Amino acid sequence: MSSDWTQCAITPAVNHEGFASLGVAVYRASTIPFENAQAYATRRERGSEGYSYGLYGTPTTRTLERKITALEQGRRTLLAPSGQGAITAVMLATLHAGDQVLLPDTVYPPVRDFADRDLVRLGVQVDYYDPLDPADLVRRMGARPRLVWVESPGSTTMEVQDLPRIAALAHERGAVVGCDNTWATPLNFKPLAHGADIVVEGLTKYFCGHSDVMMGSITVADNALGDALRAFLGRLGVGVSADDAALVLRGLETMALRLAYNARVAASLIDAVRAQPEVARVLYPTLADSPGHAVFRRDFQGASGVFSVVFTPQAAPHVAAALDALRIFVIGASWGGTRSLVAPMPVRAHRTVRAWEGDDMVLRISVGIEDEADLAKDLQGFFQALRDRMARHAGA
Repeated sequence: MSSDWTQCAITPAVNHEGFASLGVAVYRASTIPFENAQAYATRRERGSEGYSYGLYGTPTTRTLERKITALEQGRRTLLAPSGQGAITAVMLATLHAGDQVLLPDTVYPPVRDFADRDLVRLGVQVDYYDPLDPADLVRRMGARPRLVWVESPGSTTMEVQDLPRIAALAHERGAVVGCDNTWATPLNFKPLAHGADIVVEGLTKYFCGHSDVMMGSITVADNALGDALRAFLGRLGVGVSADDAALVLRGLETMALRLAYNARVAASLIDAVRAQPEVARVLYPTLADSPGHAVFRRDFQGASGVFSVVFTPQAAPHVAAALDALRIFVIGASWGGTRSLVAPMPVRAHRTVRAWEGDDMVLRISVGIEDEADLAKDLQGFFQALRDRMARHAGA
């Protein structure tokens, strides 16, 4: 019999027969043991679905990948440490020096920063196009368009893009099409079914649903592209924690319920917000005057709980200070969790194709799962504080 020290280190085999759980087990591993030397020597023959080292997946992460793949109607999903990490991984894996990437002018600001600083440094040609004008995309295509990126709705200002049209134009020139679908989730929009080759989700947000995990996903329509991305992530040494994957799996189980509630309450709050004299405009794809509304009605199955508010020139300078009156809404980045959030977002500095018309500060609001009446009352308090500040300023 082995010594106590050895017995402490070795885990005995336990019979799993007859055991089942509705929850997904958390399989943590770096080292994966092999039954013999031959199995270890031929481990690469196990293929992309086999297990050889924890970095390349465990049953927990594979379960999340398969669940997302089914929702996206794709062929394969890969996980990244964040939504931004998923986007940058796609770009680094697909672009070479001399290639061109075309980004919508409304792209997520950290993606713009990455493109302008890092892709340019690597010799990639970076160009921005009008998200609402597919013809502008064609005009800006150079000799080697490799990747056309779509973010629909656009970051902060909510422009909905005509993905089927953009994908057709990009494919005519041999370019790959990627789409950031974090606002809608696959419950409300399926980019792969509308022509995209790659769809990225910020799992940090609606999928996780509790504001305590950072993760992103990459789902592809082609297995060869999936294999190339998997190999690239492996070379970078990029993986995700099984514990984090389990938390996302848990959040995913309630995502449909949360999204439905978020959208219903957002619509109710928007009606009240639009009635405020301090509000110039609300940006939300379900509204007839929101950019790309017709495309939204044609292609999307529903909305999320994130919308943006543009204030009048008289009110805008006082919005940031008035936010301190909020008691339920939290001032913070991200969205999709249980708590409702507000975030003042600058816009003008992140536009180079079409100048932003309106105040530079746009207030992004994300609806959580708090009581609808409580949220409405909290916004009333904010608007009262805003009016009070405007009055004091006028009387000064």
